[in-house]
Amino acid sequence: MGSIEKIHEMLVSKECSCTELTKSYLDEIEKADGELNAYVNVTGEEALKTAEAVDRKIASGEEIGMLEGVPMTLKDNISTKGIETTCCSKILTGYKPIYNATVWETLAGENAVMLGKTNMDEFAMGSSCETSYFGGAMNPFDSNYVSGGSSGGVASAVGANIAAYGLGSDTGGSIRQPASFCGIVGLKPTYGAVSRYGLIAYASSLDQIGPITKSVEDAAIVFDAISKRDEKDSTSKGFVGGTYSKLNNDIKGMKIGIAKEYLEGVRDDVKEAVLKAADIYKSMGAEIVYFDLPELKFALPVYYIIACAEASSNLGRYDGIRFGYKTEHYNGTHDMVCRTRSEGFGEEVKRRILLGTYVLSAGYYDAYYKKAQNLRGTIVKAFNNAFEKCDVILAPTVPMTAFEKGHAVSDPIETYLTDICTVPVNIAGLPGVSVPCGFNAKGMPIGMQLIGKSFGEAEILNAAYKYQQAAAENFKDTKWGVKL
Repeated sequence: MGSIEKIHEMLVSKECSCTELTKSYLDEIEKADGELNAYVNVTGEEALKTAEAVDRKIASGEEIGMLEGVPMTLKDNISTKGIETTCCSKILTGYKPIYNATVWETLAGENAVMLGKTNMDEFAMGSSCETSYFGGAMNPFDSNYVSGGSSGGVASAVGANIAAYGLGSDTGGSIRQPASFCGIVGLKPTYGAVSRYGLIAYASSLDQIGPITKSVEDAAIVFDAISKRDEKDSTSKGFVGGTYSKLNNDIKGMKIGIAKEYLEGVRDDVKEAVLKAADIYKSMGAEIVYFDLPELKFALPVYYIIACAEASSNLGRYDGIRFGYKTEHYNGTHDMVCRTRSEGFGEEVKRRILLGTYVLSAGYYDAYYKKAQNLRGTIVKAFNNAFEKCDVILAPTVPMTAFEKGHAVSDPIETYLTDICTVPVNIAGLPGVSVPCGFNAKGMPIGMQLIGKSFGEAEILNAAYKYQQAAAENFKDTKWGVKL
């Protein structure tokens, strides 16, 4: 594991040049992506220019940073100046931002090699990546199964070794769920730890950018690089102290909590894998604490009311006038806006806009949106009380393993229920990391998540790292991609 460190060592020792490395990744993308559909835009020319700059730096004897020259990818809702950024929606086809998202500005400043933009559910609305205008990304363990959503393209690319790491966004589990489905690591940071400037919004009070990686070490390296305070984002606080240097701390005596409600409605194989992980922690000297968290039953309705309400507001700007798709045939401005939005948005996005507009409308605002916000406060308090009993919370990431392609489209309501374990973290603004903890009978990965206190990334990543060391067999490679 630790592919970022390995690539860094290879570049510093001149075992290979950054240009050679980048070309090998681009070659593998060309071979694998026809089946996986992880990328929606491959930026080979830009990647090779950056690689050449890194090679010149190494040749002149200059030191390079840990992420310098490492090939990576970005979810297609993270703004990249002059490079098409579509949120995998017809309504944003052809849109090229005039500025960079802060996270990409930071990584570009460190000479990160961006291989391209990756597939996602349209405007991050979905749990399978299949609502994408470009078709869904497939699972690297078995391409008959979905990669998960909404950051499915990043997870597919990283899982298939056609990107060393990637950045996704997590509104209700959209980093952790695909990481779980694809057998890799996904970190959803504390709300405000990473700048959202340049992230095309779905639900502004829930959205958070974070890393998707092959290992816990890599997640810590990337998180430390992007978790800086940003004056362009009024909700940004940044993260002080770093996490990578704190990996491998002893967890003897750590209290790991398991809320009984997190295990309700979870498939037997997933529950068994999570409880087996608890036993591994126990063998390392941690204490397992069981407790009740009944407020979790409010999480899913609260999430869908707040997320859809904010989406209704955020997506109001797509009108065919300012940027993106515009209908060809219309009669007057009102008709043009109506037709543009009807033709430009997919069915899932329309469904959520309608729901959000309804809960914000006169006569229903108090009954739905206001009540959801009050219950959000109840959930925050419940987590605060839980952390008086334990240091971190252990839970399944998703109640099931990856489902076959087409399933989510045929039953969208059941698909919404896959978010039951992940949405509470976003509602409360807490950090959560998903790590592989086993496989089902068909060999598909199972993920568990560790949830921490606000700005407790160092604690959950350290606990995840200790588990990774103890259960390395769960961190399997797939048949795809560059072999380092």
